[in-house]
Amino acid sequence: MDLGLKNKTALITGASRGIGFAVAECLANENCNLHLVATDRLKLESAKKTIEKASKINISTQAVDLSIESELSKLSDKLGEADILINNAGAIPRGGLEDIDDKTLRKAWELKLFGYINLSRMAFNSMRKRRSGVILNIIGAAARNPTYNYIAGSVANVALENFTIAMGKESTKHGVRILGVHPAITDTDRMVGHYEKTAESKFGDKSRWREVLPPLPFDRPTTPLEVANLVTFLVSKKASYSSGIVVDITGGI
Repeated sequence: MDLGLKNKTALITGASRGIGFAVAECLANENCNLHLVATDRLKLESAKKTIEKASKINISTQAVDLSIESELSKLSDKLGEADILINNAGAIPRGGLEDIDDKTLRKAWELKLFGYINLSRMAFNSMRKRRSGVILNIIGAAARNPTYNYIAGSVANVALENFTIAMGKESTKHGVRILGVHPAITDTDRMVGHYEKTAESKFGDKSRWREVLPPLPFDRPTTPLEVANLVTFLVSKKASYSSGIVVDITGGI
């Protein structure tokens, strides 16, 4: 199936690992050019080299700390050129109100909540002038199933869900699609690290992290590739009438 992504350019944040890297690989398989963004320059270069081994596309990288508002302007030129923006960078800590101080809360929201909003604004301003483009926000299932022990993420995710829906309803007037996905627990390094800490605390053995996972559909987390396959379809011409929606990839929970 030709998804119509050949020679398009996608800017992906949080692209050096996990879901972001999987999305980059899937888009590269469709001959979509890439601009990869993350904080760690070495990991970005490693990601670039891995993708280049399998694909003959144009790939550029840029190390930017998206939790610092003044850093966002460094992406203005690339955002102006992008046909597709994938907002994926985010590292909101778990815990209740008593666990997260105000400084930590605001820094986490600067990266994910305000980072997504500000990059979307920058990309949308260029896309609507061209009357084409797609913005996809990778958000999270806590928007639909908030929990106290992930209160900062639950609040940010539900805000981003409503932001995505509101923007996606308006953007169609300008030829632009804005939509999102809600992954549930996904088998990434970050997820494994969280449950390793829990297993270390409970059993004194971090290798038993799978034993502390909550009950999951199909008895496993979703994979970055499963999320990436959905994202790749949604940003393609095959989903050209989809905007103002957020699609769950949760196994039904």
